[in-house]
Amino acid sequence: MNQQVDDLGDYIAAHTHGVVRLPACSTRVLDADEEVFLLYTNLAGRGTETKGTTGFRGLGHIDSHEDTLTISINLHPPTENAENTEHVTNELPPKHKKREHSSQKRKARKPRIEDVKTVEVEIFQDKTALRSRKGDTGSVVWHASVDFAEAILRQLHWKVPEALLDRESLSEAHVVELGAGTGLLSIVLSPFVRHYTVTDIPELIPLIRKNVGHNLASNVPSVSPPRAAGKHPSSPPPSMSTNVTAAALDWVQLQNAPASLRAKLAPDEPADLVLVVDCIYHPSLLPALLSTIDCLTVPGRTAVLVVVELRAEDVIREFLQGWLDKTGDGVWEIWSLGGLLDGPYAVWVGWKESSSGNGSPQ
Repeated sequence: MNQQVDDLGDYIAAHTHGVVRLPACSTRVLDADEEVFLLYTNLAGRGTETKGTTGFRGLGHIDSHEDTLTISINLHPPTENAENTEHVTNELPPKHKKREHSSQKRKARKPRIEDVKTVEVEIFQDKTALRSRKGDTGSVVWHASVDFAEAILRQLHWKVPEALLDRESLSEAHVVELGAGTGLLSIVLSPFVRHYTVTDIPELIPLIRKNVGHNLASNVPSVSPPRAAGKHPSSPPPSMSTNVTAAALDWVQLQNAPASLRAKLAPDEPADLVLVVDCIYHPSLLPALLSTIDCLTVPGRTAVLVVVELRAEDVIREFLQGWLDKTGDGVWEIWSLGGLLDGPYAVWVGWKESSSGNGSPQ
């Protein structure tokens, strides 16, 4: 995307779809083969530079041997962290890059301890289910969820102007997460949204409810965003957990259900944002996942945000091609988002254009 603009505010307004704002480094995905080639070429080019949590990790769970994990997410100020400063300036339109980069570079310094905010969450895992229940990989915490949470929370807590998710729109939004596993993202993101529906297979719903109740009823995460006056106190009470609904959603069941029954299996309220984080790993599940994404998406309203760790190249290509080919009550428009996550990830956002072709940024 090489569009030249005169004003950053005009740029953001022109490239906003519901709760999502496209970064300036976004590119429209028109060819799955080309997109996958670029992703894996870039991954290979990183070589030995990808260490620790940024390198390939196979399935990518954090620690499947512990019953309980304490997840600490440090949120460095964007303008005072050299790595994040580069990320933010890369999101600006070309005209603004040089000026902003120079300004940010002058301000850059080592963050003080008091500048760093920390979100801490205690997550229960079901390590027995991981080994004994066929197809159950969601009963433990995966790196992708933690890395995505850190990237999004940093932008939201520090009110980054070019944040991927528009904070004001998000506060009035209904978010539906697919394949949520332990429920980590619902815990850390729900304070920013009006209603969060967290879904997975029926067997995982008790674990999700346990984690949501344990953390939100205890006023965790410890760092919470300010709320608008008259809506919620800045320090959320135990009742704050009421904006999270844990519901079973089996993709295969939804895919196989008659059209007349699908609405009964899906959440009652239409989604403003469908969140799919690290759910793409087994080719047999791709048709059902794509069918579920398509079913939950309302043309002109719903944005779909997909985060995937780059494992099997063929599986990534099959998913992306299937998404591009999906047709029904609208035509899909998909964008690749560079710069949001460091490491072996791809991030895409998509939405359906209505049959009239209105409402999508060009």
